[in-house]
Amino acid sequence: MNNKPSTKLPSTKLQLTITGMHCASCVKLIEMSLKSVKGVKEANVNLATEKATVSFDPTLTDSTALINAVQDSGYQAKIETEGKKNLRVEDRKKKELHILGRRALLSIYVGIMILWGSFPIISKTAPAFFKDYLIQFLLATPIQFWAGLPFYKSAISSLSKRNANMDTLVALGTTVAYFYSVFVTFFPQVVSKMGMDPMPYFDTSVLIIALILLGRFFEAKAKAGTSEAIKKLIGLQAKTARVLRNGMETDIPIEEVKIGDIIRVRPGEKIPVDGIVLEGESSVDESMITGESIPVFKAMGGSVVGATINKSGTFTFKATKIGKDTMLSQIVQLVEVAQGSKAPIQRLADLISSYFVPVVLMLAIATFVLWYVFGPSPSLSLALLSMVSVLIIACPCAMGLATPTAVMVGTGLGAQHGILIKDAESLETAHKINTVIFDKTGTLTNGKPELTDIIPYKNKEEKEILRLAASLEKDSEHPLAEAVLNGATKRNIPLSIVSKFQAISGLGVEGSIENRKVVFGNARLMNREGIPIENYQESIEKLENEGKTVMVLAAGENGKNSLKVYGLIAVSDTLKDSALKGVSRLLKLGIEVAMITGDNQKTARAVAEQLGIKRVLAEVLPGEKETEVRKIQKEGKIVGFVGDGINDAPALVAADVGIAMGTGTDVAIEAADITLMNKDLVSVYTAISLSKKTMRTIRMNLVWAFGYNIILIPVAMGVFYPFTHMLLNPAFAAGAMALSSISVVSNSLRLKKLKL
Repeated sequence: MNNKPSTKLPSTKLQLTITGMHCASCVKLIEMSLKSVKGVKEANVNLATEKATVSFDPTLTDSTALINAVQDSGYQAKIETEGKKNLRVEDRKKKELHILGRRALLSIYVGIMILWGSFPIISKTAPAFFKDYLIQFLLATPIQFWAGLPFYKSAISSLSKRNANMDTLVALGTTVAYFYSVFVTFFPQVVSKMGMDPMPYFDTSVLIIALILLGRFFEAKAKAGTSEAIKKLIGLQAKTARVLRNGMETDIPIEEVKIGDIIRVRPGEKIPVDGIVLEGESSVDESMITGESIPVFKAMGGSVVGATINKSGTFTFKATKIGKDTMLSQIVQLVEVAQGSKAPIQRLADLISSYFVPVVLMLAIATFVLWYVFGPSPSLSLALLSMVSVLIIACPCAMGLATPTAVMVGTGLGAQHGILIKDAESLETAHKINTVIFDKTGTLTNGKPELTDIIPYKNKEEKEILRLAASLEKDSEHPLAEAVLNGATKRNIPLSIVSKFQAISGLGVEGSIENRKVVFGNARLMNREGIPIENYQESIEKLENEGKTVMVLAAGENGKNSLKVYGLIAVSDTLKDSALKGVSRLLKLGIEVAMITGDNQKTARAVAEQLGIKRVLAEVLPGEKETEVRKIQKEGKIVGFVGDGINDAPALVAADVGIAMGTGTDVAIEAADITLMNKDLVSVYTAISLSKKTMRTIRMNLVWAFGYNIILIPVAMGVFYPFTHMLLNPAFAAGAMALSSISVVSNSLRLKKLKL
């Protein structure tokens, strides 16, 4: 006996809300701190959502240790409880934004007053009060140590961990400018003896703090816009429900609804929770969930989804899912997870940011030394200003925001159109898809085939053939079985008892009826059973050329073991209204489209020709779909597989991007990377198009973020001074740094205007 313990380790995933992050280096520092905790397997921190997703072994660590690790690195972390989680986060962000706005506003007022009294051109118009260096010192000090306090807290904490972040650069730069100005104010004679004009730079230190705080304020406002999708989804939920209890109708808060409650919904009202219709009928607007504008008819036995809108009639339904189990809550959770995940392209920004701040510190020191040693008089002032400019302008805020803000907007926009994207990696990979494989039944077709033809053999009757076939199919779950059963029901044909029933995957069914063996399935099943069907080949081909699926019924006679053909039954599955449009849009995008089905070649090609699909994978057994996907991948193709059934799950996982129809099974949706909440196949094109546009935005953001630092750091160091005799003012450097972050977020917000 093998007593080797299982190698599968227990794992728990936890999401923490982080406060105090400002740049990519903050993200890297927190991730390093979390990963250093024993038992942590993976830690991903998202700057835009301000969340950390941690996977850890609960036998080795817990949430307290994770929170302490974040706090030790200089940031705050907490676990938001369920229920009012999003409301609490929203309230916290509003409060932080209000405080940030106050700090920025006061800093700007003070900065303008000091600038008025110290800037050469405009100081002539200023009152003598503002020109007094001691007054400037008194005005600047509270800004330096109150408004600038967050910079100091973060910098001290990160330096205690032997790391440096953006706040380290800001704190260092403004502190140097401030204390130099203090020295000039109280010891002007010392500076004069050194051959320099005793001019303080209080305006520089104050305006740097003011502009960076102002930039963060606008950045936070803009970032709030990237999460509007979540807010809209949460806002869709009904606030109350009209519940029938003890013979009385009572309006209660939605939080008090219980599973099994009977709820009445009147015209124009929102459906509060998920459930099953018991009485009445109506049309329901499900556009907020599926993206489809046409109302859906609901009657007894139909399922309804919370947050959708009842359009016409009144009905009652039984609550089956409440709270976090409703479809809306699951969609919100899925979008939150996707927005908090990292795209592979972000690894570049993370890698650069891990080295960026230390490199900038070295460049700043080198700049000071070079200007002090080789610069013209006053070399100390020039060296000081250049060093501060380098420290301020190099802050890597834009790099940290380039990817996550675009991912947030992209996934949120998709959710509003009924396209749920599992994570940022799926969103990124989708733009590379060059081959889409559609499963036929239930995906390209409506999945509800109808009985079209019954062709008896010799002296057999149609009713007898349909009775035997329907009796076998009553225990089958295949979509074709329903068509045969419905055909028998419409003709009032009674069914017989079946014993020894067996479903043969991809071939058909068999069993014993009235002590004789009966088989019903495709031509491959007949070949396996050794039943000749040559005499029917012409009829089979004719029906298949019409795009119909043909099945053969064979049974034993007079106690003999040999089976004989009784007749043919043909069924036809109609194409979805959106199938042709969806396929043609993909073809126009330059994407190869293939169809996979268990049907034979002729039937499959007849359907494919209607859609303009040239690559047909026919006679594929359910277990072989995954193999076919991998074969195409070996051709160097990036494959997207679209399916909706349980037997599609392996293929959805094997594909580079698995796309499940939300009307399909839970197993298929769980296995997919993208879920389409509607039946519209154009959404496949929309999802790929959204991915392409999001990736284009991310690339633009990264080019701007990297280009900004590559171009402006040399400018801050003074490379143009020999030609212009001018240096970049540190206050302008602060403004440029703030503008770079705002521009990246604003560029991401442009995605919201896309027409999908």
